[in-house]
Amino acid sequence: MRKYCVVLLLVNSLSFADVTAVSDVGFVSEHVIELAADPVAAYVGLTSRVHEWWDAIHSYSGNAENFTLDARAGGCFCEMLDNGGSVQHMQVVFASPGKSLRMSGGLGPLQSMGIAGSMSFDLEPNESGGTTLRYRYEVGGFTTGGLAGLAGAVDKVQLGQLKRLQQYLAQ
Repeated sequence: MRKYCVVLLLVNSLSFADVTAVSDVGFVSEHVIELAADPVAAYVGLTSRVHEWWDAIHSYSGNAENFTLDARAGGCFCEMLDNGGSVQHMQVVFASPGKSLRMSGGLGPLQSMGIAGSMSFDLEPNESGGTTLRYRYEVGGFTTGGLAGLAGAVDKVQLGQLKRLQQYLAQ
């Protein structure tokens, strides 16, 4: 948890154009990323190979190998901890292989707040034979001090993860 808080404090004062809506009770982060893989391969990379692209600095264990994503309704985006514990980062609510993945929950420090979040990854074939990924994370709820100040930091972390996915799929 401390790692997430440090990141949020460092980037909290910055603003990011990809936060498309923000208020004290919520925010929306959206990105469109071009991926080198076709939609089926992109979906497999996104869901089955999380440890290949997830940045371990944004984990509780410090090890991306501890991440799994069970890409079916009710499935867990989880992380095993070294002491035998575990973290459920999000829960899968919609899975359509090669097309769409939607998860519910709050990542990092959002997990301990009175919020709800919906994260969507929509995959479409593009003209180059790859995939256009449309990402959206909508967060709403209550936390002391409001959510507006967290929007930029969350957006930056998520964009970093999306770029790592993009690099992984380009290999």
